[in-house]
Amino acid sequence: MGRTFRIVSWNVNGLRAIWKKDFEASVKTLDADILMLQETKLQEDQRSAEMLQMTGYPHQTWSYARTKKGYSGVMTYSRIAPMATSSDIGVPEFDDEGRVNQLDFDHFTLFNVYFPNGQMNEERLDYKLRFYEAFFFHADQLRKQGRPVIVCGDYNTAHNDIDLKHPKANADRSGFLPIERDWLDRIMANGWTDTFRHLYPETVKYSWWSYRSNARRSNAGWRIDLCLISQNIVENGWLKNAFIDNDIMGSDHCPVGLILEIP
Repeated sequence: MGRTFRIVSWNVNGLRAIWKKDFEASVKTLDADILMLQETKLQEDQRSAEMLQMTGYPHQTWSYARTKKGYSGVMTYSRIAPMATSSDIGVPEFDDEGRVNQLDFDHFTLFNVYFPNGQMNEERLDYKLRFYEAFFFHADQLRKQGRPVIVCGDYNTAHNDIDLKHPKANADRSGFLPIERDWLDRIMANGWTDTFRHLYPETVKYSWWSYRSNARRSNAGWRIDLCLISQNIVENGWLKNAFIDNDIMGSDHCPVGLILEIP
């Protein structure tokens, strides 16, 4: 009898803010074995008792921005005890922004990542692209050892025209620039699989909507929250489904995820 893993990723755009919007009810609905949250915007001393005692999730991994309070941050709730955890990829300028959880389980390594946004200026766009390079260099070292690897999170880039409502209007905007999309092309060509697009190549579904102009109501969105897996997970036949849950509210993003069945 195999083991099924339901893995969910969600940019909550402030954990304290979303907690006031029936977050615990949403967590029950999602029923994740592993729940990865991005953009928590928390420091260690700002965590509430409720956050630290989430029912059904005895294992937690946190990462905080070290240089900017109320910025970035990721955390992971898990029903399953990881063998080891880390919040660093070994590059201080990236580790200082609290963007990564690494959790090593028996069968796979899981990354929860909040990739940088490049919209502020050219310097941040350069930072974003260098983060892509440094992070995937780190993840690829594990792949080269034969380790099954999963990378979920807010990638802050829509890959192809199908992944956003208005591709032409956003062609010169960070998040859909050719140089950013080229990076995703390179990642996929290097043996990573976008789980949702792999299973649903023609499905139009989004994971983020601007708060402006009632974008979510009109579904003028972007698919920028992704779960990528290493090729050996595909070859092993472990991937059983991938999903985008548009019905879960509370953030400008909705949850995305995948289901693995491991013999």
